Amino acid sequence: MNTSAKRILLTVVGAPAAALAVWTLAVPVAGTTPTVRMGAGTQQIGPGSVLVASLLVGLTGWALLVVLERFASRSARIWTIVALAVLVLSLLGPIGSAVGIATMLVLVLMHLVVGTVLVLGLVRR
Repeated sequence: MNTSAKRILLTVVGAPAAALAVWTLAVPVAGTTPTVRMGAGTQQIGPGSVLVASLLVGLTGWALLVVLERFASRSARIWTIVALAVLVLSLLGPIGSAVGIATMLVLVLMHLVVGTVLVLGLVRR
């Protein structure tokens, strides 16, 4: 496996690991219960949801980067702009659906951690 492939694999796996680290500090250690409004009810955010969502985001970001590298001349710049825009837009979810300030802070932190890992790790220098 070449260096680039190792870096991408570490990044795509590292983003969910970082998100789970935040969840672990917030839930079992600090005792918060991240809960969001879903339609008429609420739903607690568990480790499975964190893992799946952050893994899907990482794989999607990687796929977009591959497509851009094939068809765009400034792929890294375009990808970074798109990734940062998606990160900013993703913050609307926790801000709008979190039940309580603690949940909002935990979810925003998870979004920022995953976004930071992916933006710094996926884009080729």
